[in-house]
Amino acid sequence: MSCDYTHTALHGYLDGELDASRSEEFERHLEGCRECAKALETEESLRSILQRSGLCESAPHSLRKKIRAELDAATSVPIAQRIPLWRWAAVAASIVLVAAISWYAWPGSGSGTRNPAAPPFTAAELIDAHIRSLQPGHLTDVASTDQHTVKPWFLGKLDFSPPVEDLASIGFPLAGGRIDYVAGRPVAALIYQRHQHAINLFVWPVADANDNGPASATREGFNLLHWTCSGMTFWAVSDVNPAALRRFEAEYDLQTNGGSQS
Repeated sequence: MSCDYTHTALHGYLDGELDASRSEEFERHLEGCRECAKALETEESLRSILQRSGLCESAPHSLRKKIRAELDAATSVPIAQRIPLWRWAAVAASIVLVAAISWYAWPGSGSGTRNPAAPPFTAAELIDAHIRSLQPGHLTDVASTDQHTVKPWFLGKLDFSPPVEDLASIGFPLAGGRIDYVAGRPVAALIYQRHQHAINLFVWPVADANDNGPASATREGFNLLHWTCSGMTFWAVSDVNPAALRRFEAEYDLQTNGGSQS
C-alpha cells in the first residue's frame, strides 16, 4: 500500500468504513510508516477535540417556527400517502436498532430476570468512568505491561479473576489495571494503549450469560463495544476508531478462548 493510497483510505479507516482485510492491511502499513501513523494520530486527536468541544448553536426562533409550520402542513396529509413503503422499512430498522442497544445497556434483559451481580447501568456511566480514568494519576492502580503482574494484582480485591491478555504484538500493549465501579458494583478495568489513546476494558461476571456480541455504539464521541463470553461481560470504551476497537475485541477474544491466558 502506497502512502498516497494510505491517505486516501485514512478517513475510511477512521469512520470504520473499510472491510476487515483492508483495515488489517492499513494497520500493517502503519507499523512501518511513521508519517502515516502520525497523520492518523493527528486526525484521531482532532476528532476527539471537536467531539468534546460542544461546538453547537441553538436554532433561532424564526427557524424553529418555520420548521414547525412545515411539519404541521406535512402531517395534514394522510400518513399512508406521505410515507412510501421503503421509509416504513427504515423506521422498522431503527426500532430494531434501538431495541438492540437497550438490550446491551441493561445486562440480563430479555431473560425475564435480572442478575443481581450485574445491576442496570447506562453507557453514560461507562463513558464517565473512562473519562475519570484519563485524569492524571487515575488510569491505573497497577501499572505494568506484564499480564502475569496485572492478573495476580486483582486476587483478593475482586470476587472473580478477569482474563488479562498480552496484545502488544498487534499494537495494543497492556498498560495496567485498576478497580472501578459500574452501578455500584466493583469491576475490573484493564487498560490497553493504541498509539496515544487509552482503551478501558471493563470486565465483570454475569450468571447464566450466553456468549453474545460484539455489539457497538457511539456516545459523546466515544466508541463502545460489548460482548459476553464464558460467564463474563466485557465493555471496551475508547476514542480510537471503530475498526481498531473491533480488531482489539477480536484478538482479545481469540486469545482468551484459545487458552493463552495463564
